[in-house]
Order: sequence, then C-alpha cells, then structure tokens
Amino acid sequence: MSKYYELRDDRHHPGRWHLRSPVDEHGQKINPWQFDEGRRLEPKGTIRFPVRPDGVELDFCWAAFSILVVNERFVRLFERLGVQGVQFIPAQVEGHAGPHFILNPLRIIRCIDDARCEEVQYFKPEDDQPDKVGEYRLVRGMRIDPTEVGDARIFRPWGWTGALILSEDLKQALEREGITGTRFVEV
Repeated sequence: MSKYYELRDDRHHPGRWHLRSPVDEHGQKINPWQFDEGRRLEPKGTIRFPVRPDGVELDFCWAAFSILVVNERFVRLFERLGVQGVQFIPAQVEGHAGPHFILNPLRIIRCIDDARCEEVQYFKPEDDQPDKVGEYRLVRGMRIDPTEVGDARIFRPWGWTGALILSEDLKQALEREGITGTRFVEV
C-alpha cells in the first residue's frame, strides 16, 4: 500500500524568511482562504507577499494562513514529474526577484481516518458556529485512509484543508532535488 505524507513548512530552517498575508498591487489585503478551497482561481492583478523578517529564501514555505508559496525550481520539478491537480499562481515576494508562485491544490479528498488519528474534535452546536457544526475543529496526529485517495499524488484532506498531502514518490522527488523549506510527516 502506498504511503502518504503531510508536507509542512520547516519553521526551523536557519535564518529563513517569513512571508506575511498576501496583498494586491495597491497593498490591500486579499482573501487568504480562497487558496485552500480546491478550485482553480483567476486572480485579478498581482499578488504580493510582504516579508518580515527577511532572510534566507526557501523553495517552499507557508505564508500567513498556510498559503503555499514556491519558487520556479519547485514548479519545474512538478512539471518534469507530470504532476496533475495543481495550479501555480504567479506572485511576488517583497525584495526577492523570483519568480514565485502560490501552489493551489485543486483536489480535496475525504480521507481522514478518524479512528487512527491521535485526536479529532468536531464543532458542536454549543461552539456558536452553526455553519461549522459537524466539521473538524481539531485533527492531531492525522492519519488518512489510502484506499480513499485513488490516483491523487497531491491534495488537501476534506475538512482539514490547511494540510497538504503528497504521495511517497513526490516526497522522494522533493528530497532528491534538495528542495528547501520542506518537512514531511507520514499520515
């Protein structure tokens, strides 16, 4: 059976940069949640990321709100591997030449295996968020059911879309290529 991994940002990379909330070309904040909905986007204008503190540029990182930001090296690797189900949205990073892109995964799969997770909690009526009742409030030590994944190599799990899941072959390719900023946790 295939293995899958959550791709996380290596927050402990020495001297790394930290990308903030995305803004448009006029400096106005844009909706950060649109990038985890699993749909193709057609942004109007240029998306920019302020950097504070500045530091070592990474091939892969999370900006504020877990927005996935990658560089051209990352994109070229995915192109060579024929990875489907993603959109790379051009973006600018303050003070860095680029090019940079938002990695927008286009697949959301219902695959979290609640029984095997370390802990799951759901929103309840008493949480005063009626639109979220029955949805995940917490997923710790996530485990997925690989039989639900099909042929997907990269996706977000339904109900916990801040996570990005990769197939083992993509994990190994990122490691072989020496892509910086990555950390992998088996799910």
